Amino acid sequence: MSASGPFGDGNPFEGMPFLGDLAKLLMSSGPVNRDLARQLAVWIAAEGQPEANVDPLDRMRLEELARVAEMHVGTSTGLDATSGGLLTVLPVTRSEWATRTLDAYAPLLEALATSLATPPGGGAGTGDAGDLSGAGVGERDDPDDAGLDDPAERLLGRLGGVLAPALMGMQAGSMVGHLAGRAFGQYGFPVPRPASDQLLVVPANIDAFAADWSLPIDDLRMWVLLEEIVHHAVLLRPHVRARLDELLRSYAAGFRPDPSGMEALLSGVDPTDPASLEHALADPEAVLGTMLSDVQHQVRRQLAALVSALEGYVDHVMDTTGRRLVEAHRSLSEALRRRRVERSEGDRFVERLFGLELGQDQYDRGTAFVRGVVDRAGEDGLRRLWLSTVELPTPAEVDAPGLWLERIDLPGEP
Repeated sequence: MSASGPFGDGNPFEGMPFLGDLAKLLMSSGPVNRDLARQLAVWIAAEGQPEANVDPLDRMRLEELARVAEMHVGTSTGLDATSGGLLTVLPVTRSEWATRTLDAYAPLLEALATSLATPPGGGAGTGDAGDLSGAGVGERDDPDDAGLDDPAERLLGRLGGVLAPALMGMQAGSMVGHLAGRAFGQYGFPVPRPASDQLLVVPANIDAFAADWSLPIDDLRMWVLLEEIVHHAVLLRPHVRARLDELLRSYAAGFRPDPSGMEALLSGVDPTDPASLEHALADPEAVLGTMLSDVQHQVRRQLAALVSALEGYVDHVMDTTGRRLVEAHRSLSEALRRRRVERSEGDRFVERLFGLELGQDQYDRGTAFVRGVVDRAGEDGLRRLWLSTVELPTPAEVDAPGLWLERIDLPGEP
C-alpha cells in the first residue's frame, strides 16, 4: 500500500464533515475517539476506494485447507486450536480487518490513553479517563492543575486533556489502517484477541503477495493458515493469554505525559482554524513523544522474552510441519521471513504503542532458544513450554535454554 505520509496518499479527512467542526471533533464518550479511529482506519486500509467482497470460492478453499492445517498442527504440537468448538476461517476485506482489529485492541488503546491523561507526577490511574472529552477550558478548577503556576501551562494542560481522545483516535486509526494493508491473518503481531474459535484472514493481501513473488496460491494459503493456527493454539492457553495480556497492558499503561512535547504539539493550533488542528495531529507518533517510563523498560524486557519464545516455537513448527505440507516450502520461507522484518508504518506504531519489537534479532533469539531445548530434551521437552505458567521462560532462560530445562526438571543431555 502507498504510504507517502502518516495517513498514506490523498486526504483521509475528506468525507469527514465533523472534522470541520472543532466542537464535534472533541466529543468522545471515552479516552479514545472510536468514530475517528474507525473512519481513518477504514480509509487507509481501503486506500479510499470501495472494496470487493471476498469470493465465495476463496472462502470454501480456505476452509478446506484449514481443516488439513488444524489436524497437522494438533498432531505436531499436542495443542488444541479451539476452545471445544469447530475452528472456522473468516475471510475479510482489509477494511473489515481494520474495524475488527480496532475492537480487539480497544482495551490496550484505552489503557494507553488513560496513561497519557495522567498528570506529570501523578500515580497510575489518576483522573477519570472517561471524562477526558467532557472538561472544558476554564469550566472548573482542577486539582491536577495545582502545580501549574503559569496560566499558559494550565491552558495547555487542560487543552491536552480535551484533545486526548482525538489524538488517540487518530493514532489508533492510522496504525490499524496501515496494518490492514499487510495483514495476512490476525497474528502478524501476537496480541491476544477475545477468545474465539474463529480466525480472520485477508485474501486480498495473500493473493497480492503470491502474485508479486510468483508463489503458488494454495501453498501460500496453507502456510498462512498453519502459522495462524499455531499462534492461535498457543494464545488460546489461558495462562499464556493472561501473561501476555498483563505485559501488554502494563506497557501501554506505563506512558507518562511529556508537557514540553504536548506544548510543542499544540503551539501551532488556532482554535478558530480547524486546518491548524489537522496539521498538528498529522503525525500519529507525535502524541507519544519521549515518554517511556522506567517501568516500561522492565516490562519490555519480559515481553521481548515471551514473544521471542513464542515466535521461535511457531517457526519450529512451520519448519517441521510446513515442510511436509507445503511443496514450495523453501521459496515461501525465504519470501515470508524477509517480508516480516520489513517494518511498515503500522508496524512501527505497534512497537511504540505496545512495546512489541519483532526485528530479526528477536526472531533469531527465539530460534536459538527452541533449538537449544530440542537439542537437549527433544520434541517432548519442547511440548512442556506451554503447559502452565511455571513453564513460561524468563528473559535469562530464553538466552540460556539449559537454565529453563534445569528449572522445570527436564533431563538434559550431559
